[in-house]
Amino acid sequence: MAAHCSASALAAKGAAAAPPRASGTASVVLVVGDSLSAEYGLPRGSGWVALLERRLAAQGIAAEVVNASVSGDTTAGGRNRLAALLQRHQPTHVVLELGGNDALRGLPLTSTEANLVAMTRASRAVGARVVITGMQVPPNYGRRYAEDFAALFGRVAQAEGAALVPFLLAGVADVPDAADWFQSDRIHPNERAHPRILDNVWPVLRPLLG
Repeated sequence: MAAHCSASALAAKGAAAAPPRASGTASVVLVVGDSLSAEYGLPRGSGWVALLERRLAAQGIAAEVVNASVSGDTTAGGRNRLAALLQRHQPTHVVLELGGNDALRGLPLTSTEANLVAMTRASRAVGARVVITGMQVPPNYGRRYAEDFAALFGRVAQAEGAALVPFLLAGVADVPDAADWFQSDRIHPNERAHPRILDNVWPVLRPLLG
């Protein structure tokens, strides 16, 4: 999966810079993530990505959602998979929900940042607008490490003209009753948490859909 993560909604300045598709063409939202997006331990169709698809349909927004998330994936894994995904699905929007497993495995933060930069650039190169979802790790990782890890997502978004969800699990992992929002492993959000996760992503993604 990924480490504790969450969200407020904030679009980075350059998020609208990528060229759009031809007028009238439905959007394609590609989500490249780990278990937080892959419905790990959840009933099928109850994760935030499935809820996003239903919300788009309910609001009459012409958009296809492709969930290319893999439980346990790292930014390196996502980077390796991305070119084929971009070619196959030709997305107008890419949501990058990766990084938590990098921290859990103690991978260098420089590698995580470089992979996110590469994925953002590759997505923008095919005309997609990018949303990066920020992650956080628990305090036991050490204050300096936790601060540096949390900061890298915003730094990449600002430098690369992507939109930013500051913390994907805002209101889930950072609340007094956080245990009530997680599965028994205390790592993966439960079914109750996923509507809240979608509410963290929605204010960032929705304006980019036109």
